[in-house]
Amino acid sequence: MHNIDVEWVDQVDYLEAWNLQKALVAERLDNPALAGKLLLLEHPPTYTLGRNGRLENLLLTEDELNERDIAFYHVDRGGDITYHGPGQLVGYPILSLKRVYDQPGLGMVQRYVNDLEAMLIQALAQFGIEAQRFAGHRGVWVETAVGLSKIAAIGVRIQRGGITSHGFALNVNPDLTYFDNIIPCGIQDHGVVSMAQILQRPFTITDVLPHIITAFSTVFQVQIDAEVTAVTR
Repeated sequence: MHNIDVEWVDQVDYLEAWNLQKALVAERLDNPALAGKLLLLEHPPTYTLGRNGRLENLLLTEDELNERDIAFYHVDRGGDITYHGPGQLVGYPILSLKRVYDQPGLGMVQRYVNDLEAMLIQALAQFGIEAQRFAGHRGVWVETAVGLSKIAAIGVRIQRGGITSHGFALNVNPDLTYFDNIIPCGIQDHGVVSMAQILQRPFTITDVLPHIITAFSTVFQVQIDAEVTAVTR
């Protein structure tokens, strides 16, 4: 079991967080022995389109994005389009999969994504939410009155040397109407849902953070310091 550092970055512009990830990845490519990091944060309203995504899944024009003060970025993670915004807990693990897994190999990326899903399912269970996987679709899902709805999205990049970036986004208590402007993850037949919507009570990111950190430590078998570092920018 090895140590990783957890940093609470608060609300930060997407581009700034993306640049921070790139810097942390570069450090670990130069020095693989460096401890991993788990960045936890929120973003202001932002749409991102993954490298395999289709632009037609964004239902707003550039002018409409500007009018509504919503950022939009083409990014280098896997997956299609998603939304990030206040009330959504975003996690960016910067890890060496060769250090996390004793027997790295061709199935390492699949295992990593599966473990991210397992971590989120475990954390949600602490609130009495029965989350699950959905065959053929990445992310974490919950059965609702209208069928399976996504409560957490996953999109990652694995760089040479097995260093991870990007990660997961858990809908704690965001304004879900922002998802009306996209076809989330390119999936038309299933919607999105939040923890607050399921349990019919307000939640804050602070309520969820300890459970995410504990589940991350358990699933990935890493040691996390009890004190979470706050990043000063």
